[in-house]
Amino acid sequence: MIEPAHLSERALRRSLSHLDALESESVFIMREVAAEFERPVLLFSGGKDSIVLLRIAEKAFRPARFPFPMMHVDTGHNFPEVLDFRDRRVAELGERLIVASVQESIDKGRVAEELGNPSRNRLQTTTLLDAILEHKFDAVFGGARRDEEKARAKERVFSLRDEFGQWEPKAQRPELWNLFNGRLRRGQHMRVFPISNWTEMDVWQYIQREGVEVPPIYFAHERPVFRRDNMWLSTSEFLPNGPDEAVESMVVRYRTVGDMTCTGAVNSTAATVAEIIAEVAAARITERGATRADDAFSETSMEDRKREGYF
Repeated sequence: MIEPAHLSERALRRSLSHLDALESESVFIMREVAAEFERPVLLFSGGKDSIVLLRIAEKAFRPARFPFPMMHVDTGHNFPEVLDFRDRRVAELGERLIVASVQESIDKGRVAEELGNPSRNRLQTTTLLDAILEHKFDAVFGGARRDEEKARAKERVFSLRDEFGQWEPKAQRPELWNLFNGRLRRGQHMRVFPISNWTEMDVWQYIQREGVEVPPIYFAHERPVFRRDNMWLSTSEFLPNGPDEAVESMVVRYRTVGDMTCTGAVNSTAATVAEIIAEVAAARITERGATRADDAFSETSMEDRKREGYF
């Protein structure tokens, strides 16, 4: 029997490596959004997941310009190494970056900082929703993965948000056979997660395969830290240590990066991507569960925030 010149989709997927299959799916999702929506935007913070999203966008659209801008919701408490990387990477690509500032939201009276809580993570929701409304975005790419946190495991690839930016888990649309329903009513928008089916291990293996640069704080380095809530937090002007919290100089790295007031470091000597991959393979707790104080103390906190419009 003569085999057809073309491969069926199932045969093609069998012929791809694991990372090739994930990349192919993510490229398809990005192109689908570019075709279906009028004003998409890609969230780019300089973290490893958004770096992979950026690489996927290059695979999907280069040598043309991206058919959407990038946006970062900046809490004002981000790691300076990550912000430096963000700005340099955007300049190298020659793309447009929109910075939505939580500090500006505070100055305008849109949000207020909680007394005694230095974290601005929850305040990002209002800033994000205001930016979506201001720029009339109808689809927002994010780098969330299902293995990060329980609430994120419930979410579809195309995640509908209502006129108030809220998420309703019971109202999600089916996604059989990779068919995505992008229909919107006025005021609604879609959150889209192209790497939803990836794991932390997949991300690092892809970074290794593609030779993608990441901020240096992902690798082991010496840093002044102190212990709080069973986490090693970095000293900064935003998060001073208390009288009973001794500052130590330790060799650490970060599995995830975000608001530095609630993002913990881990003891590590992993100085290369290969060493990080070996470390992740031995890990028995998710990166957010191990290093994000805003997630660690409430099983429903992420789901509550997502219902309010958080990413």
